[in-house]
Amino acid sequence: MAEVRWKEIVLLTGVVAVCYWNSTSCGFVFDDVSAILDNKDLHPSTPLKNLFRNDFWGTPMTEERSHKSYRPLTVLTFRLNYLFSELNSAFYHLLNLVLHAVVCVIYLKVCQLFLDRKSSLIASLLFAVHPIHTEAVTGVVGRAELLSSIFFLAAFLSYTKSKGPNNSIVWAPIVVTVILVAVATLCKEQGITVIGICFVYEIFVAQGFTLHVLGEIVVHVVQGKGILPPWVLQMLIKLIFLMLSTLLLVIVRVQVIQSQLPVFTRFDNPAAVSLSPVRQLTFNYLLPLNGWLLLNPSELCCDWTMGTIPLVESVLDIRNLATVTFYCLIALLIYYSLRYPGESSQVVIMALSFMVLPFIPASNLFFPVGFVVAERVLYVPSMGFCLLVAHGWRKITETRNLKKLSWIGLTILLVAHTSKTIYRNWDWESEYTLFMSGLKVNKNNAKLWNNVGHALENEHNYGKALKYFIQATRVQPDDIGAHMNVGRTYKNLNKTKEAEDAYMLAKSLMPQVIPGKKYAARVAPNHLNVYINLANLIRGNESRLEEADQLYRQAISMRPDFKQAYINRGELLLKMDRPLEARDAYIRALELDKTNADLWYNLAIVYIELKDPSEALKHFNQALEISSSHKLALFNSGLLMQESGEASLRPEAKKRFLTYVEMEPGDANGYFNLGMLAMDNKENVEAESWIKKSIQVQPGFRSALFNLALLYSQTGMELEALPVLTDLLHHHPDHIKGLILKGDILMNKKKDIKGAKRCFERILEIDPSNIQGKHNLCVVYFEERDLARAEACLSETLALAPEEEYIHRHLSIVRSKIASQGNGGQLEHSAAAVSPMNRVEDKASVKENLKGQGSEQRKASETLDAAESYVEFSSNSKQSQNGLNKRTKKKSNKEIKEIEKKRAAALKRLEEIERILNVE
Repeated sequence: MAEVRWKEIVLLTGVVAVCYWNSTSCGFVFDDVSAILDNKDLHPSTPLKNLFRNDFWGTPMTEERSHKSYRPLTVLTFRLNYLFSELNSAFYHLLNLVLHAVVCVIYLKVCQLFLDRKSSLIASLLFAVHPIHTEAVTGVVGRAELLSSIFFLAAFLSYTKSKGPNNSIVWAPIVVTVILVAVATLCKEQGITVIGICFVYEIFVAQGFTLHVLGEIVVHVVQGKGILPPWVLQMLIKLIFLMLSTLLLVIVRVQVIQSQLPVFTRFDNPAAVSLSPVRQLTFNYLLPLNGWLLLNPSELCCDWTMGTIPLVESVLDIRNLATVTFYCLIALLIYYSLRYPGESSQVVIMALSFMVLPFIPASNLFFPVGFVVAERVLYVPSMGFCLLVAHGWRKITETRNLKKLSWIGLTILLVAHTSKTIYRNWDWESEYTLFMSGLKVNKNNAKLWNNVGHALENEHNYGKALKYFIQATRVQPDDIGAHMNVGRTYKNLNKTKEAEDAYMLAKSLMPQVIPGKKYAARVAPNHLNVYINLANLIRGNESRLEEADQLYRQAISMRPDFKQAYINRGELLLKMDRPLEARDAYIRALELDKTNADLWYNLAIVYIELKDPSEALKHFNQALEISSSHKLALFNSGLLMQESGEASLRPEAKKRFLTYVEMEPGDANGYFNLGMLAMDNKENVEAESWIKKSIQVQPGFRSALFNLALLYSQTGMELEALPVLTDLLHHHPDHIKGLILKGDILMNKKKDIKGAKRCFERILEIDPSNIQGKHNLCVVYFEERDLARAEACLSETLALAPEEEYIHRHLSIVRSKIASQGNGGQLEHSAAAVSPMNRVEDKASVKENLKGQGSEQRKASETLDAAESYVEFSSNSKQSQNGLNKRTKKKSNKEIKEIEKKRAAALKRLEEIERILNVE
């Protein structure tokens, strides 16, 4: 075996770089979305063991919807990419480019086993630039082919060293071969086929058998003419060892996929569900079609499913000629390579083995796969093709008259393929460019029309997307997914009636349930989403909630393991105020998937509705154990701890809010709740800082502005609260609590009675029946010494709230003052004889929170109103102040202590109310 020179390595690497340099500008498209963007197995927070439990797309192998593609080592390289560059697509494409260059170098070493150095380099160059490889190299998911090919070729090279002197067995290379085969299979399933190539190599190259020699050995064994020669026995031992190793790998692989083949529908592979002889005729026709793509890769397409290739429904179909011609050509090549001994025959047989054996798993001949044609699966078969072409080119160059012509032809071929590859890479720049390039080749594939629509939909171009989805339904009228896309797009365009009609049409196309026959085997799991989508659409109408629930239950009856149906039904049952049934739905979903953090989170929300905060917190914590970065669980569990009022839980709540704001620095709610926690801990400076941060992130944040003003008010900084309240009322002019607090500060601190009056009048414009606003306006009239108007105002207020004792008391105060004036007394003297008016007080003394006001909160509000009658304060007028001073001096020590005791009790009660009352 010749050694690969560094110049050859540089040349191949340079050619690969020229061909694929522009692939680094491409994004994640097509299958990359599911394998990379939507695959949680790439995230560092996901346990590594999940890579060996899930399929290539991150779906547990135990689930029926799994594609059973077990490639943990490939996913591991994606995870490493994510670790160093997260979702920067350029680095994923760059690694693919490097891996392709490595494959080309190893392939050169393999070619040198059978060809001279020049022809080997030609074969490697042809392989490096072949346009058929763009899907495997430029498509990130094609890394499975690249990695598998590296270990595939390495395993083969190792096996070629297993023959020692005198045909003895060298076991170390054989053991290494088996290990490398296992590794190749963990990258992609076709890696196991290298064992077949090792068989062919051992028999026809290492041992040099021809068809004639094989016939003699068989006759010798059948006729029992003695013991086989030692060298034949040695060969059989090696082959039996390989065979048993292969069998073991197959058994392990079958166990991994739970002894189940993946479920595919007729839309994925129409021929797979067709009857004989249509199925056989179509699958056999696909062989020459794949051969033609290798020979003439001028029209490439990313998706060949659905109606791309019409079924071969008759033996009279003209395409059957291509099938016959293909088989005749392969048969002639096999006959030539087996019939005549020599180096040329060995090259041909090895080239055919590289072409045929790795393609068998994707051929549909032995078991159906989820595609009709896939260009990426031709990556390894193209090695045999390039080997065959290079061998033919060498034969041509040996003819003197054709030598120059062969070089010209080869140069043109390499330049043409290089140009085509570079051009083809641009098709993978985005999903729109990729699927539009597919439509140029084939307009009969509804999936392509759908995918262009999806690409436009992702850009929120719903109008244009709808045209492509509708065209998909015309190309394939029974495509359930296309009708679902139409329905979803109509919904995005707010055309509810049209959306419902589209969903109903899709629903009518679903296969009917047949007793005794497994439903899942006849329908794609995602097609059952039509029930979910339709239910989600109609549940917006309160009168159709039961109808939506029936749709969810229908989907569950078709697939009892339909997790998403349980999840959506749980949400609906909560909306229907049936939390116990919602809890049961989520528990059933958790039985199907205990590792789903979202499900634990949803169940926690149910327990909040059931008023069981301890269970809710337990389930929030379970969600965080599964996914420590679950944002909603972090935020809401922190909020639950904060609202519990337990000081011991506040440090953990703060920790969770801090984690949340690190993950969501643009969400003001996180900073706001950190401020609320600081207020609970009486850490006013820190509270001010956090609340200001929330306002900085979200100017006009209602709750943050109000609570900042409240914080200033409670800490004796009422004047600093005024500009904050002005900002609050600028953004929310109808904020009653803000108006009350502003009026209070204006009257008691700024002595601006007119400004306070405007605030209270504004409250009554918003809500004429607001007791607090009306009462406080009455106080303003009293401060303006308009006793008659104050009396009339308080009388009206008392009529609105006859049960409020403090209004009775204040009305008595006013009437006493009026009576005193009528008797000719001085105002300041009469004031000394009565209790002063209550302070302008409202729910402004209570912190606003983020949640809406519920029934419990309304009750707490009423309690506060009653408690206010105990909170007294001095009037703004000098006369009232003097009167209070005089009155206070006349009271005994015992009376003063009683008053202070009442004040302390009232303040304590207000603090308790502050903890439980949430206004917003």
